[in-house]
Amino acid sequence: MSSGYFRNQNNNSASNQQGRGLLGAGWRPFTRQLDWDFLWHLVTNDTWELTQKTLDFASDLGDVLGRRDYAWWANILSVFSENTRYELDEFWDYITPKNPAPNYLDRKVLMVDTPVKRLVSRDSIPIDYVLNRLQEITVFKILDLLGKPELITQEYDDRNFYLPIHRFVNWERLEVMGTVFAYWPEQEVWLQIDTLNEGRRKYSLIAKELDSLVNKATYGLAVMLSGYQSRVGQIHSQFPIRTFPNDIQSFTDAVQQAVFDQNRLAVLVSGEPGTGKTAWTQAVAKEIMAPLGYVIFILDHDGVENFVPPSYLERICLIINEADNLAQDRASLVAQGNSKTEHILSLLDGTLYQSVIDEAGIQMQQKLVVLMTCNTTARLDPAVLRQGRVDLSYEFTQRFV
Repeated sequence: MSSGYFRNQNNNSASNQQGRGLLGAGWRPFTRQLDWDFLWHLVTNDTWELTQKTLDFASDLGDVLGRRDYAWWANILSVFSENTRYELDEFWDYITPKNPAPNYLDRKVLMVDTPVKRLVSRDSIPIDYVLNRLQEITVFKILDLLGKPELITQEYDDRNFYLPIHRFVNWERLEVMGTVFAYWPEQEVWLQIDTLNEGRRKYSLIAKELDSLVNKATYGLAVMLSGYQSRVGQIHSQFPIRTFPNDIQSFTDAVQQAVFDQNRLAVLVSGEPGTGKTAWTQAVAKEIMAPLGYVIFILDHDGVENFVPPSYLERICLIINEADNLAQDRASLVAQGNSKTEHILSLLDGTLYQSVIDEAGIQMQQKLVVLMTCNTTARLDPAVLRQGRVDLSYEFTQRFV
């Protein structure tokens, strides 16, 4: 890293043009500044190393200025030679504090490559695209919540630049040629932006605690993974819970209490078509799960077979419609042709959502609620109905829609 006095002039023309492009975009050179507190820290805590480096640099400078075979003005010009600049830069980097940069140790990182590419396949729904799109939305919503950073720097071609905050407009219009860092000291959050191929960028949020920001950014979000109609939006419910029959409202109260009491909850409702099963799951998701901070995932077909709960989300609610067509008895020939039943069992067992150990050594789990509907339990694999997998079940018998 260069000092504030000398810069490497041996850049190629393309690098110079891009450097001028940064300056033209409002970026300014960001040099390492002398900090007297930092220097005093070296004097008191690293005296021998400071003395050695100071004498080495003074000796090198004395050799240049004291050469008798050259004129005095030639010796002065030699001070600006590449070798002397290197020695000065090395000494300057030692006696000045490093430019601010994120600390990746004991930090949580949430990253996304943007814009997210959508790959359409005839064999499966674009589940990776939708989940990456959700992560992209989450990252940019967090950036909106944070507002303008206090510091924006960029490392490019062994040089450092900073952007005056009053020149910042938005992240999409930010000129990025190297690696950009932004910092919010109040929240202790760093953002790192790296350039990728084809004009794409990688955004990485780095902080000791990101959960609260993620919860705020994902509040009210719902994800549909059903056939080719996969999208990220908000949950919609046509019928409020109060419009359902009294017995279903009482069952809903039991579900709500279980949501409060348990980290993992699986609910199965069955009944003939038209009894309001799907409408009920949507009403529960909108009126109970979303206000509690759960991100809603509506899974169908390939979505069930390939879905893995995102690890950065604290609370997840899965809606699995037509479970009797997805988690069929594995003794049947139809169920033997796919792995949907095993995947649903893994979701119910909790083996697909992550457990982590916090700093205090306490095991923390994602809160996972699974709402399943089926026309009949007769076609379900017996393992799904085994005690410990489905916590609450109810049969809808009255015609509703």
